[in-house]
Amino acid sequence: MSKNSSPLLDWNNIDTVFLDMDGTLLDLNYDNQFWRKYLPQCYADQNALSLETATNNLLNNYEDVMGTLEWYSVDYWSAKLDMDVGALKAELAHLIAIHPHVSEFLQKLHQQNKRVVLVTNAHHKSLSLKMQHTQLADNFDRIVCAHDLDLPKEDGRFWEKLQAIEPFNVAHTLLIDDSLPVLRSAANYGITYLLDIYQPDSQSPPKEIAEFKMIRSFREIMPD
Repeated sequence: MSKNSSPLLDWNNIDTVFLDMDGTLLDLNYDNQFWRKYLPQCYADQNALSLETATNNLLNNYEDVMGTLEWYSVDYWSAKLDMDVGALKAELAHLIAIHPHVSEFLQKLHQQNKRVVLVTNAHHKSLSLKMQHTQLADNFDRIVCAHDLDLPKEDGRFWEKLQAIEPFNVAHTLLIDDSLPVLRSAANYGITYLLDIYQPDSQSPPKEIAEFKMIRSFREIMPD
């Protein structure tokens, strides 16, 4: 094994690193707490509903748009629920947290002269809030928001659109993401190096199914 490699990756063969945000670089606990607990409670209070009824209503609404850009859109949910979802997300911002060893990992990538791109489905308002609280923005050569390409990463055409604005060689590209549909989409496009996240939410059980290679910590794949 060469010096600059690990059991999971050969860094000598990787030029571009695409990184997901929620659940990958950032703890998914914030998003899960917001969508599963905080928003249902706010929705129940606003509409004089029981928490159970409010939660079930929201879960049905979530299911209708899961995997589409609307699911990730703060503006969509604000209009749909007649609530300022962006403001509500800011109220819970104290829960936004970076996964361990992420900052060191990003620094190492730059030391190795890798092209480091944040590729996220998050809406601009969510992205801005999280970059403000984590101060991670300067660690990326580019930030690509799926809403700018009008397609979520789950859609195979997303990667074609990404290629047009951020050219990359699939044989020398790594994608790290916690979403199986996204990883499958990237695999179908031909991206060679794909890694899943073992425990996207630090407060929830880890994944049980390993369709792709997983990392428990970014320390496992730290370039030398």
